Amino acid sequence: MLCQACKEHTATIHLTELADGQRCETHLCQQCAESQGLTIKSQIPLNELLNTLLSAGPEAASDSSASPQSDHPCPGCGMTLKRFSKESLLGCPHDYEEFENELTPLIEQTQNGKTQHVGKIPTRVPAQHHKDIELKNLQRQLAAAIKNEDYETAAQLRDQIESAQ
Repeated sequence: MLCQACKEHTATIHLTELADGQRCETHLCQQCAESQGLTIKSQIPLNELLNTLLSAGPEAASDSSASPQSDHPCPGCGMTLKRFSKESLLGCPHDYEEFENELTPLIEQTQNGKTQHVGKIPTRVPAQHHKDIELKNLQRQLAAAIKNEDYETAAQLRDQIESAQ
């Protein structure tokens, strides 16, 4: 796809803006994006970012009582935080539970306060599939509200589900 501004270079920057319910897509090359003052925020893979934060020392995980370089191993795979800081990969899913006190503040810091993955919906998904995904998300939220005995929110979610079906 060619840049919409210069129509010479390949577009590598793709912007999607929503305004007044209308979707506007802009496709620019690196040079045109920079000339328009758009700064590109490079993304660091999560495992590298966590590794960097863990190796920064105890102040990076201030809520944690244990040292980030602790040699306490995961009973499932033997992974330690010290080894994680060198390898940038956890050993098994149990590591998230075993090192929860150390990892949670780091994950919150890197993910804007969020600790649960909610996924993304591709833009080119058929409308019915998009509707099904939203319905499943509402049902998940409803189950959580009922579990937490938040019946007011549960009633609102129930009404949203009924109107979406």
